[in-house]
Amino acid sequence: MAGQTPKPAVPSVSCVFVCHDGTGRVLLARRGAAARDEPGRWDCGAGALEFGESFEAAVAREVAEEYLAEPLRIDVLGVRNVLRGEPVDSHWVAVVCAVLVDPAAVAIGEPHKFDALDWFAPDALPAPLHSQLAPTLELALDRLQRQAG
Repeated sequence: MAGQTPKPAVPSVSCVFVCHDGTGRVLLARRGAAARDEPGRWDCGAGALEFGESFEAAVAREVAEEYLAEPLRIDVLGVRNVLRGEPVDSHWVAVVCAVLVDPAAVAIGEPHKFDALDWFAPDALPAPLHSQLAPTLELALDRLQRQAG
């Protein structure tokens, strides 16, 4: 309505998770044609933090939704400030977690978002990768490699 001040844009909070098998491999999903952004690119999992929810609860819920698996362990690794667009039109505070899962329990839980799912060694990642995956993996891979070694 005329005369009203527009609501200010505020960042959203996302829980980003890198699922791993405990031996150094990471689970990535290829974004399907109906994905919100960057279809055809490989990415780790993520979901919005809901009001009143802990990071761990959000990650457990999202892992169950996206990969039909139960987390065996969740480690909060760090935080990323994600600014996208010129000028910025998307702003996320991403809490990045490593999640140990049983590879045998993993399957695509949201086929409308993902069309492939596979395990990869960090030195043999698929292409093309989602634009936000590299900085996320930087937070995760050092710890995962130390755990596997």
